[in-house]
Amino acid sequence: MLKTLNHLFLEKTLTKEEAKNILIDLLKGKINPTQVMAMAIVYNMRKPSLEEILGFQQALMELCLPVNLTDFHAIDIVGTGGDGKNTFNISTLACFIVAGAGEKVIKHGNFGFSSRTGSSNLLEKLGYHFTNKEEKLRKQLEKVGFCYLHAPIFHPTLDILSSVRKELGIRTFFNLLGPLLNPGKPKNQLLGVHNLELARMYYYIYQNTENNYAIIHSLDGYDEISLTGDIKCYSPNGEEFYTVEELGKNKVNPEELKGGKDTEENTRIFIRVLSGEGSIAQNEVVLINATFALSLLNKDSWEHNYDKAKYSLESGKAKNILKKLLDI
Repeated sequence: MLKTLNHLFLEKTLTKEEAKNILIDLLKGKINPTQVMAMAIVYNMRKPSLEEILGFQQALMELCLPVNLTDFHAIDIVGTGGDGKNTFNISTLACFIVAGAGEKVIKHGNFGFSSRTGSSNLLEKLGYHFTNKEEKLRKQLEKVGFCYLHAPIFHPTLDILSSVRKELGIRTFFNLLGPLLNPGKPKNQLLGVHNLELARMYYYIYQNTENNYAIIHSLDGYDEISLTGDIKCYSPNGEEFYTVEELGKNKVNPEELKGGKDTEENTRIFIRVLSGEGSIAQNEVVLINATFALSLLNKDSWEHNYDKAKYSLESGKAKNILKKLLDI
């Protein structure tokens, strides 16, 4: 590992196989947490190459606990994190709205390391019990339309790394890997990234898969559709650009999307929005992300999918998904 670190310190890159072997060695106990921290710092000074990303991804997916959920026509809605915007939990809310509209959601996530409240923090606070039991996850999808895959109980390597990430408290290259590691392998994914360079990298990766996807980036730096600025989208249809006005919406003040100072406050915001008591800005942002997701899952018009998302939220169906999920 020392040889590898010296190689990285000289600003050289690893091959796909070398990157893969690093994470395999970590799981085998051949690499200590201090060395991992050093590696994380290197990748904060320069972004991983495409070969390195693919090597890390391959290792983590080979080492993960398998779960077979591929017979569900499902979607994951996820952001890379690390945009530094401290928004409320927009993607997680969009997941419940999509499930409330009758679709299946297999969400993969973790505790917040570079943000105040990750999706795992939020769901744990709400009383959701993480599980890697396939039978229970399938039951949740069949009866509720939503299940959650907490990354550390599927990825033992990520569990080992969690203490290092928590100590650093800043975005690391593991944020970049998260969206590529869903053990449920949903056929559809709405992925938000915080800069265009990453968007193009993911676009290259996804072009070589059979996934149906949309990679979105708000040009003012958000890793979701924030309605604070225009949006770039990469999908199997190519590269597309949307203004807020073209989406039929008014621009949102960034201050209206701010999350709370801790998980408790963010949970209150989450419940308030899910209960239909959010501000106009909060509601519109979660609805537009849910609409994008629904449009990946069906052939309906944009307007019809927006209406479906709005009905899911305003009728209480989205909130009922949470209630039923916690009752299983």
